[in-house]
Amino acid sequence: MRKGDHIYFNCGGYTHHGIDCGDGTVIHYTKNQRNISRISWDSFASGKTVFVREYGSCDFPDVVIQRAESRLGENIYDLFGNNCEHFATWCKTGIHASEQVKNAGATTGGASVSGAAVAGSIGVVSAAGAAAGLSGAGIMSGLATVGGLVGGGAVAGIGALGMAPATITTLAMNSVLEDNENLTSEEREARAVGRTMTTVGAAAGTAGAVGAVAAAGSVAGLSAAGITSGLAAVGATVGGGMAAGVAITVAAPAVAAAAVGYGAYCFWKWISE
Repeated sequence: MRKGDHIYFNCGGYTHHGIDCGDGTVIHYTKNQRNISRISWDSFASGKTVFVREYGSCDFPDVVIQRAESRLGENIYDLFGNNCEHFATWCKTGIHASEQVKNAGATTGGASVSGAAVAGSIGVVSAAGAAAGLSGAGIMSGLATVGGLVGGGAVAGIGALGMAPATITTLAMNSVLEDNENLTSEEREARAVGRTMTTVGAAAGTAGAVGAVAAAGSVAGLSAAGITSGLAAVGATVGGGMAAGVAITVAAPAVAAAAVGYGAYCFWKWISE
């Protein structure tokens, strides 16, 4: 560890951050008293493994320490707006930011809105077709109507309905993996790969969902009978019927976008080490 390092340790579902003063002490926002104080290294670490957050661009150690010392005694801690990570990042860069808060907001908000979009798609299917409701005929006519809006049929309807949750998830992942000039070149490259693969994952999820419908049913293929039996078979995997199958296939691109994007990011970081 070096003077002015941004250090942190894992606490299970979150991380705690501070600034190494280089003299055996650490300045941080205390977890219990909620004020900025200087404590010994051992007291800060509390027996845990301490890591250094690497930066591609940051201020000189003396500036970092000066900033940290200028706020000693502050007691306006706020979990979402002024926590220990906000403080340590500001000391290093002059930018008040928390990756934990940003990522939690993006993932929670993205999951909520994406889930609402999936639920809303069932309502659209139920209401859009010539045969209303969620009977087999109602679902098929609803999908055909939605698909007709993009120049296709029921299969296109599945893809069109999946666009909203996939787009929302992609935006959320792009926020989590957004570029930042203060990051190391390796981290920035891994995030760029993750953002690209999120989009690839969304497309792959759509293709995979359609392929699953075509292959899963008692009638193979993408005829009306094939789609009907395929959606029923997909829905049966969670104890439901065709409506559940629609929900799963509509959600698949969003799930794939998040899984492929984040997986690619982690893999790229791993091979870059």
